[in-house]
Amino acid sequence: MELNPEDMTPVIHRLKRAQGQLAAVTRMLEEGRDCKDVVTQLSAVSKAVDRAGFAIIASGMEQCLTSPNGDLDRKKLEKLFLSLA
Repeated sequence: MELNPEDMTPVIHRLKRAQGQLAAVTRMLEEGRDCKDVVTQLSAVSKAVDRAGFAIIASGMEQCLTSPNGDLDRKKLEKLFLSLA
């Protein structure tokens, strides 16, 4: 199952934003910022990465379901999906 690069453009953007957010978390820790602020920012990073993962899996599932050769491997898709849970 190969991902369509056009479908992945928003996912790439989301991951780049998450990368910036994670760098901000590191800076906040180095600066000794308030725990609440650090955890809030870290939560945002975690959610962004999770959403990117779900978008990737959704795209892969769509490709498998619409594939003319019917190469849907349910077990592999289930394992991928559960890896994000």
